[in-house]
Amino acid sequence: MTATATPHIPILDLKPEIDELRPEIMAAIGRVLDRTDFIMGEDVQLFEQEVAAYLGVKHAIGVNSGTDALVIALRALGIGPGDEVITTPFTFFATAESISMVGAKPVFVDIDPATLNLNPELIEAAITPNTRAIMPVHLYGNPVDMTRIMEIAHKHGLKVVEDCAQSFGARWRGTQTGTIGEFGAYSFFPSKNLGAYGDGGLLATNDDALADTARMLRVHGSRKKYHNETVGYNSRLDTIQAAILRVKLPHLEKWNAHRYEVARQYNEGLKGIEGIVTPELTDGHAFHQYTIRVQHGRRAEVQRKLAEHGIGTMIYYPIPQDELPIYNGQYPAYEHSSLAAKEVLSLPIFPVETDNSAKQLHYVISTIKKFYVN
Repeated sequence: MTATATPHIPILDLKPEIDELRPEIMAAIGRVLDRTDFIMGEDVQLFEQEVAAYLGVKHAIGVNSGTDALVIALRALGIGPGDEVITTPFTFFATAESISMVGAKPVFVDIDPATLNLNPELIEAAITPNTRAIMPVHLYGNPVDMTRIMEIAHKHGLKVVEDCAQSFGARWRGTQTGTIGEFGAYSFFPSKNLGAYGDGGLLATNDDALADTARMLRVHGSRKKYHNETVGYNSRLDTIQAAILRVKLPHLEKWNAHRYEVARQYNEGLKGIEGIVTPELTDGHAFHQYTIRVQHGRRAEVQRKLAEHGIGTMIYYPIPQDELPIYNGQYPAYEHSSLAAKEVLSLPIFPVETDNSAKQLHYVISTIKKFYVN
């Protein structure tokens, strides 16, 4: 493969995964069609059981999306108007949005520039009498220091909701992300490490009472049909999506291991290039994204050059949450978050190992190196 071939390499190609699993996926969908149990059907119940076993938790509760998972987790914990929830400014809007949706206030704490995750050492200074919870985000699949987060939470009597939208299968010191705090909230958006072919989400918890409340909230606030106890949501994991996810779940460890290997090869290939900062290969990192930092104001130039050579990239995220129009002017500047937003660039990731993916990875690395040499 040469630069003159100008291949199209998307940041994520789902076709190899679909090609590998197509017969199983089509059979799983067919079984749902035969049963016609499209809402809260057999595959939803089985998937919840299988996911709970995989994560090592008592309860896994399928919902409509990762955003709904966050909202329902906060509602189940009784968080609402007048409360504050500490989180990171550097992630997708759904994190702060979920806090705002329940009437609480997002309180941002700057990130650690090495990990791009919420910096635990800044949390205590942000705690007020109104603080009720901490919502860490395992950004790009890189686990937050949950040991320190939980120490702070226990010291101050705070709840913890882990935003695991990008970290399904990631582990903090051997323990699955999303199983350490009161709730773990996951997304099954198609691009995720475990992705559906539509929307979907999940809540994980070891607390029986919280699980019961979350299950009630996902079906219009009712434990028994037509006996609504509170205002809830129509937030059920679709049976067809659950059937697809059941097919994919047994392959997740293999795919995540290959993501990690891709990251290792990227780091090796890009080593020593001045102005390119590669991510750390931390234990338990699921590498939902492989994200470099392009310094000295050259990101737009590098992204354009890669696009000219048929290489797709993405910027996650160009605007920190605190700087979005909805919150703009309400918060002070967060130095490291703002700088990261100007430098991060995610490169193509290859969960499924193929001959072509190895060639594409080499092509991406060689294109970047040529750009910097020339």
